[in-house]
Amino acid sequence: MKTTRILAFLASIATTAACGGAASEKPVDQKAAPKPNPLEISAGDNLQPRLTLGEPAWAEVALTQTVAARLEVNQTKVTRVGSPVMGRITMLAVHEGQHVRRGDLLALLNSTGLSDAQLFFLKSDSQRKVAQRAVERAQVLLKNDVIGEAELQRREAEHAQAQAEFDAARDQLVLMGMAPEAVDELERSHNINSVARIVASMNGTVLDRKLTLGQVIQPADTAFEIADLSDLWLEADVPEQQAGKLHVGTPVEAEVAALPGVKIRGELSFVSATVNPDTRTVRVRMDLPNPDGKFKPAMLATVKLTGDTARQRVVPTSAVIREENGEFIFVQVDGNKYALRPVKLGVEIDSSRVLTEGLKDGEKIVVDGAFHLNNERRRQLLRASEEE
Repeated sequence: MKTTRILAFLASIATTAACGGAASEKPVDQKAAPKPNPLEISAGDNLQPRLTLGEPAWAEVALTQTVAARLEVNQTKVTRVGSPVMGRITMLAVHEGQHVRRGDLLALLNSTGLSDAQLFFLKSDSQRKVAQRAVERAQVLLKNDVIGEAELQRREAEHAQAQAEFDAARDQLVLMGMAPEAVDELERSHNINSVARIVASMNGTVLDRKLTLGQVIQPADTAFEIADLSDLWLEADVPEQQAGKLHVGTPVEAEVAALPGVKIRGELSFVSATVNPDTRTVRVRMDLPNPDGKFKPAMLATVKLTGDTARQRVVPTSAVIREENGEFIFVQVDGNKYALRPVKLGVEIDSSRVLTEGLKDGEKIVVDGAFHLNNERRRQLLRASEEE
């Protein structure tokens, strides 16, 4: 009897525990509400009338590309000036950036080679004069039948040889930098001067001075670089994939960063026939007149190259939404429902952008009112985040 009561008590406890546990469990078939797509929005009755729908239009578009460029010295108008003789620099007359004219003094140097050449010139002058007097005496002796015709001819040959050596010595002094007037003065005075001159060979600006006082310079060394900066080159390196349509005569528009508001227009004068194997680019160039000197070598510029025309799809700039370094367009999904879709756009033409990727034929887009639609999308996302 006692055993029967104990079993009944344990059974009642088990029943109570089972009922309580069942009551505390959550239903397993409940599901969380799906989150809205952050790129989609349904326009309300107050917003839908403000939207204008349309499709991308087709237009003849000139193929343009914008690349970085720089101003360079016109290499056809650069000269490298050296010393005509070996010597030690004793004076520098110009500095970098200075404008010089042809014949202006650039530097002085002391040259033993020049003094040796002057000494040889004076010796050849003396020998020439001795030979000339010998010919004159021979002519007198021939008239008096003292010598024969052969002796006169021998002395005339010696005089001709002496004259040739004199002329060669004179030309050598001119090649060594002496002015013809200075050579004439040396012939009259017989005063040897070992100071040589380095002079400008053209009008222009000194780009580089490679000398210092006391430096020994050789004739093969470059002492100065002089350039005519009245004409420059505008050069750019175009990626090889975009260079195929470029040719001499391609229109060019450029702006120089250091000269805001200054527009440069011209055409390509050179397109390289080879590709740089390191950068995979093609060098292009435009000649840039610079009569007033406002453009400087090494200035940075931006160049827009206009190529052939092609039929391409365009969308109005009012349809483009810029977010997070990307560009998007609202596409109609159904009725008043729209999706913000990423697209790839090209150059801007008037009030349109070239569409290169992102839309299918026949799709409707928001061509006007996209700004207001995007603001409403953002407000809805903000409210949804606050309710979570």
